[in-house]
Amino acid sequence: MAMIHPTRTNLLMLKEKRRSVMNSIGILKARKQALIKEFLAASTPFLRSRDDIKKSYGRALRELALSLGREGKDAIGSIAAATAREFPIEVKEKSIWGLKYKDIAYHDAPVRSPDKRGYGEYGPTPHVEEGIALFEKLLENMLQIAEFESKLKRLGEEIVKTTRRIKVLEEMVLPGLKLQIRTIGQYISEREREAFYRLKRVKGILQKKAEAAKGGR
Repeated sequence: MAMIHPTRTNLLMLKEKRRSVMNSIGILKARKQALIKEFLAASTPFLRSRDDIKKSYGRALRELALSLGREGKDAIGSIAAATAREFPIEVKEKSIWGLKYKDIAYHDAPVRSPDKRGYGEYGPTPHVEEGIALFEKLLENMLQIAEFESKLKRLGEEIVKTTRRIKVLEEMVLPGLKLQIRTIGQYISEREREAFYRLKRVKGILQKKAEAAKGGR
């Protein structure tokens, strides 16, 4: 940081700038804490959804294997065709603490009740029914992960960015300002002391001249 001209006006300006930087650091730290709180709040259901996916996927594959063994590939294919549906998803932009991120929205429930799956007159066997429910639950968990993933990514990026800004202000900008304030303050104090001594010396000389003039009369 280049040293500015050591005047009292510039010293006051630097002190005001120091206060502004310290306020900025306080605001950034408060923002960081708020972002971390949101990150932790979002990460818990995100991790839970990942665990649910692992469990649901394994169970769904087991039920599918049992269903194929008992019902046959053709029967399972017919049930799959009967239960097929469109599942529209809408991508929306949301904002939190001024931070924009992508979110998804859907109107249909991923997990349907048995009477909404289009089986027809005869329902499937319990293994098929359980397998369909598990795969629909798997869809629900994957959608939940998609909901949180973008939010967590943006929050994480912003936390890192805010941390770096705080570090720059605390470790570079603020120490530089304090150094300049201290240096200019010392310079002004020395200059004022020198001026005081010069004034005192001049006053002494004038007093001696005055006394000498009185003595010569």
